[in-house]
Parts: sequence; structure tokens; C-alpha cells
Amino acid sequence: MLYEQIQEAVAYLRTKTQLQPHTGIILGTGLGNLTDEIQVETEIPYQDIPHFPVSTVQSHKGKLVFGHLGKTPVVVMAGRFHYYEGYTMQQITFPVRVMKFLGIQQLFISNAAGGTNPHIHAGDLVFVRDHINKHPDNPLRGPNDERLGPRFPDMSQAYDRELIARALTLAKKHGIRAHQGVYVALPGPNLETPAEYEFLHRIGGDMVGMSTVPEVLVARHMDIRLFVVSVITNQCYPLEHIKETSVEDVINVAASAEPKMSLIMKELLAAVPGSGV
Repeated sequence: MLYEQIQEAVAYLRTKTQLQPHTGIILGTGLGNLTDEIQVETEIPYQDIPHFPVSTVQSHKGKLVFGHLGKTPVVVMAGRFHYYEGYTMQQITFPVRVMKFLGIQQLFISNAAGGTNPHIHAGDLVFVRDHINKHPDNPLRGPNDERLGPRFPDMSQAYDRELIARALTLAKKHGIRAHQGVYVALPGPNLETPAEYEFLHRIGGDMVGMSTVPEVLVARHMDIRLFVVSVITNQCYPLEHIKETSVEDVINVAASAEPKMSLIMKELLAAVPGSGV
């Protein structure tokens, strides 16, 4: 059933564009303006695509964008889906599977996150090197279709180390504060309590958010190369640094840091062998 739904979505998209994307990009909260950097060929609202969910979150544009970022052909999710919106894990990750069948070889993901490492501050970039999954469900739960991936995908090398190293070098070159770290995924939609921030710090988390890991699991299930960047929107550790935070605060800080993230993504794509046309 899932395989057939993927093929229906891909078939529909092929009636709208013949572009063959090399890289998929998922844009997180407050980070949708990267689409302004793209030479757009086609934009398709999510509601027009068979079996796609519809984004309900403020600042998420809710469209699939095909075009070129520099010389790289890309397909971009301007707006993602979250477990807290009421979608199943399979719905949240459906677009990743569609992008794979459109031909992507790698997936770049961005998100807005709270920092639980005292050395990481609001406005910093963190390139994810590992994660801790605290979601109550898993998109790979249920019968496995071998046409999509193996029953037990290995996660020991989930985040591409070469891309992380290149990104850190680019950040240093441009004087951008950047780190690598461990992302902890919680279901949301509430922000965490001080006791939870303390717990997340103690278990080794450098930042916390409400997305990304479901898409990562499915991407690895389908053998897609991964690069993930978190924009830190609020410092949550040490606890005395915690301030009451609204979604508007998150969006504003993410938007102010977005040019740094966009620069890294563009130069990283330009430096990755095989990504040009």
C-alpha cells in the first residue's frame, strides 16, 4: 500500500516537472527563505500531491519546490510535518520516500532547536553527528517492504562525517560560530521544563527539538546520504539561562541565523562531488 502511494505521488510530480533532483532539502521552522536562493523551475502545493500531508505550522510555506541551488538540481520541502500535528510517523516521512524515488542521492535537513550544551548559544549552528530518539513511535514500525529498505537498518553512521567536516571548515572560513553535536528528539508541542533540560544535558544531548529524527530514520532505511544542521534559537542550559520562549521568538532567531545556514548549504553543495549538472 505504501509503495503504491509513493508511486502515485511520484507519477503526479512527473507530470509537473522533468527535473531530476540530486539533493533533497527539508526546511525547518523559521528557515523557509532558502527558497529565495533557488532558481525555481516548479512549485507544487502539498495539498495537490497525492497522499501528502499539509503543513499546519506557522512559518511553514507548505510547498514542494523544484529548481537549482547554484548548479545543483534540488527538490525542497518548504515546510515539514511533525508528530505533534497529529500525523502518523509514516505520514511525516512520506515525502522523504517520494524524494528518493524522484532520484535524490542525499538529503539536507534543517531545524530550529534549543541548546542544552552550555557552550552552544542562541544563533549558533550545530551540525548533527548523532541523535537520541525520544519519540513514542517509529516510522519503520509495522510490516517492512524490502523494496523500500531493510528490516533492521544500521544507524551507526547515520550522519555523513565527510559532510560534517566540510561544513565545519566552511563555517570557520566565514567566521560563523558552529559546532557538531547530538540532537534529542521529543514529540512536543510544549517546550521542555527545566528538569527536562537538565535531563537532556545529562544524557548527552547538545540540542533538543521536535522533528528531524523520523525523516533521518526513513532516509537511512532508504540508503540516503544525510546532512543535518540545527539553528539554535534559545539557550536552555545552564538552567539560569532559560527564558520564557514563544514561537515568535523561535522564528525570529531562526530567521536571523538563516543567512549563515544558507551560505553553508550552498557552499557545501558546490563542494560535493557529483552534485553539479
